[in-house]
Amino acid sequence: MEKYQIQFSGLKPGTYSFDFDLDQSFFEHYRINDVTGSKVIVHIDMEKEDRMIVFRFDIRGSVDVFCDRCGDPLTVKIEGQQSLVVKLSDHNEEESEDVQIVKESESRFDLSQFIYEYVSLMLPVYRVHGVDSKGKTLCDPDILKRLEELKESHAPDPRWEVLNKLREKI
Repeated sequence: MEKYQIQFSGLKPGTYSFDFDLDQSFFEHYRINDVTGSKVIVHIDMEKEDRMIVFRFDIRGSVDVFCDRCGDPLTVKIEGQQSLVVKLSDHNEEESEDVQIVKESESRFDLSQFIYEYVSLMLPVYRVHGVDSKGKTLCDPDILKRLEELKESHAPDPRWEVLNKLREKI
């Protein structure tokens, strides 16, 4: 993940910009198996001061995943901004999730873990196809039909009936 390391030593105070394209190898490195494709661009503005660096992330694009309901391919758009403050000191420490302390003697700062975390947080937990203009789901109708058939053919465990009766009394 060397390409996500920013060389900050030797830079004069000021603002610098970096752009990264997240391809499939990025997600494979972090063992994210449910992402099958990616078109994500990470734009970073770095503001370097004498004893502090501020990174501002602008993340935009889409990732290809599978629908949690029907299993068909699904493209999810992601977009968001994050900030990270890096303080230069005589030791390494994580002050908070948004503030890191690194040794002044270090010359590079690896952003890959932060990019991974920011992108992961932008992905929806429940990934399903949306609905069309008429309110009809865009999921595969054959799969939905089969799921409904399986649901109807499944007889509930009789022990649940006893528990439901207890709940009704409460």
